[in-house]
Amino acid sequence: MSRIDDLFTRLRAEKRKAFVAYVMAGDPDIERSSELLAGLPGAGVDIIELGVPFTDPMADGPTIQLAGQRALEGGMTLQKTLDMVTAFRAAGNETPIVLMGYYNPIYNRGVDRFLADATAAGVDGLIVVDLPPEEDDELCIPAQAAGLNFIRLATPTTDDKRLPAVLKNTSGFVYYVSITGITGSAEAQASDVAPEVARIKAATDLPVIVGFGIKTPEGAEQIAGVADGAVVGSAIVAEAATGKPVAQVLDFVRSLADGAHRG
Repeated sequence: MSRIDDLFTRLRAEKRKAFVAYVMAGDPDIERSSELLAGLPGAGVDIIELGVPFTDPMADGPTIQLAGQRALEGGMTLQKTLDMVTAFRAAGNETPIVLMGYYNPIYNRGVDRFLADATAAGVDGLIVVDLPPEEDDELCIPAQAAGLNFIRLATPTTDDKRLPAVLKNTSGFVYYVSITGITGSAEAQASDVAPEVARIKAATDLPVIVGFGIKTPEGAEQIAGVADGAVVGSAIVAEAATGKPVAQVLDFVRSLADGAHRG
């Protein structure tokens, strides 16, 4: 049982939905990014998605693209991202952390070395958006053998024929992308999401968490109301990019978490 599995077991017992927050490692700078990461559990975040900055983030909209550029310009690397997780765990934090990003930095490091280092740092799961199920032998299956959850994305274009392949080696939870397109674009609508979540849940016992297009506490509440939880990324990244004190950014995160927990 991973930290993610344990979390959802507890949430089901409490009849509570999950709130997942995405932040970019190293944005707006390494110091404030570390402070923000450390403050997320106290702001009500159940799972942290920690973005690994990459030069060609094809699934991400302008907000997260710019965050990745700032992080890279500030000297952020995959190793420093892992170091952030190590420091987070050293402080006694048990909130699950999922690294979210692209395969190239992992490939350059070497899969075996990356998995050993990620596990040692305290990473719980991976979302690698540019590795389809046909490439499961590349990273997904080795990651699961190393004890890391490999979380797959399902989208509005994942039809009934494709869904079994998406679910086959997925663990932890299924991340349903509520809209077609990039992060931070259109706003998710619960009426559109509900039947898709039901369709996925009919095919798997895994929790289904919905992300993309959730920007407000009200939106988080509505989406969590039809799923097992909600993810907010671009809205948090945009708030951090304003230069506000980290405490104010965490207040915004807390409002989103409260919304999802009402769902």
